[in-house]
Amino acid sequence: MTDRSTTLIEKKSQLVQYFTDGIKKLDQIKIGVEHEKFLFNRKDLKRINYDKIKKLFEILKSKGWELSFEKEKLIGLKRKNQKITTEPGFQYELSGAPFRNIHSVCSENSDHFNELKEIFNLASITTSSIAYDPFNKLDDIPKSPKERYKIMTAEMPKGGKLSLDMMYKTAGIQINFDYISEKDFEKKFKIGNCLAPLTIALFANSPFFENNLSGYLSYRGKVWQETNRGGIMPIAFEQVSFEKYIDYVINYPILFLKKDKKYHSPNGQTFNDFLNGNLSFYKGKKPTLEDFENHLGTIFTEVRLKQVIEFRSLDTCNFGCICNGPSFFTGLIYGSLEETYEIIKNWKKEEVIEAYLNAPKQGLNTLLSNKKLIDWGRIFLTLSKKGLEKRNELNKSGKNETIYLKHIEEIIKKKKTRAEMLIEQFNKTKNLNFLVNNDENFSYSGF
Repeated sequence: MTDRSTTLIEKKSQLVQYFTDGIKKLDQIKIGVEHEKFLFNRKDLKRINYDKIKKLFEILKSKGWELSFEKEKLIGLKRKNQKITTEPGFQYELSGAPFRNIHSVCSENSDHFNELKEIFNLASITTSSIAYDPFNKLDDIPKSPKERYKIMTAEMPKGGKLSLDMMYKTAGIQINFDYISEKDFEKKFKIGNCLAPLTIALFANSPFFENNLSGYLSYRGKVWQETNRGGIMPIAFEQVSFEKYIDYVINYPILFLKKDKKYHSPNGQTFNDFLNGNLSFYKGKKPTLEDFENHLGTIFTEVRLKQVIEFRSLDTCNFGCICNGPSFFTGLIYGSLEETYEIIKNWKKEEVIEAYLNAPKQGLNTLLSNKKLIDWGRIFLTLSKKGLEKRNELNKSGKNETIYLKHIEEIIKKKKTRAEMLIEQFNKTKNLNFLVNNDENFSYSGF
């Protein structure tokens, strides 16, 4: 196996090969889910700090998790194919193992969050099934000791006014899909980007800002649109290949560079400058494959390619609805790919971008290609069900993956997103205490 930390990139074909190496056989394709949550001190709903997350991780160590450090600072955990990491404001992220079906994805999450429930009680921590911190001001949020986050905190606002909100106040769900060829990648990449407006609207779950209404259904969606290095990649509306993706991403400036256990701040130079040995602070040196992989992770677009395709437009939600987004897209991407692609392939770039910008506020009433997103939701839900039935992945009770679509079915039936339900609740109570009800947050089967 190639050691990415030492393999120097001498020519572009190595980068193309990096993505080619990600190609899977049809019987190898899997689904990976990453799920972020906010953690609050129970007594005052302030975000937990480093001492508290350290205490939480040390309790988890007794349950078979191995501690991960950056220098002397505890920054995460790992156990087999699972990872727990923390984001810049100590958002808690479970990066689950890749699985063959949604049953296994859901089982993993259920087991882990049952594990957490007991620990949260011990540590006086609560959480909220919401995608934008509704309680705290940006300046009051504790900061992770990770060195790269210090660099990002200084650099990111230069290219997007809500970049720090993205880093410290948002939480999302990311779904990772495999690709079986370069052409297969292109179709899935286009679908993910074209459906970003529907994804934002359908899974909207962040309508609050500092204990009040924000005016948006997905304020997280709005924040990510005004984040440095974010948005929809323009090349999503063109013919895309591995090489074209590479040509696009290497022209992003380097956000940070880790060399010899030291982080270097950026100076505006691009990864392409690095490929040519022209970095002023690393003169004459060429990047490794690990440097390239790190660079790919600093591009915050709605859909991203590594050796999997990452769908990143979903607001996080409660432990009960976490399986709905992955099941919805698995039906489309792995079960009804051709039918889905036939619908979106002729959508116009301008219409998709306009719908993308409108979706955080207008939700399912947003227009896209002469239909409201609620109508597209019905169409793609039908295709997703068809795809999941075709996959016929059964659980122990003999049920297929369509059982996880209930959340979406309810939204489309009632024409009401989770965000709109939360707004109705807020209008009754005039406070947000209902957002930290432990029974709701830890409900595996709840809406």
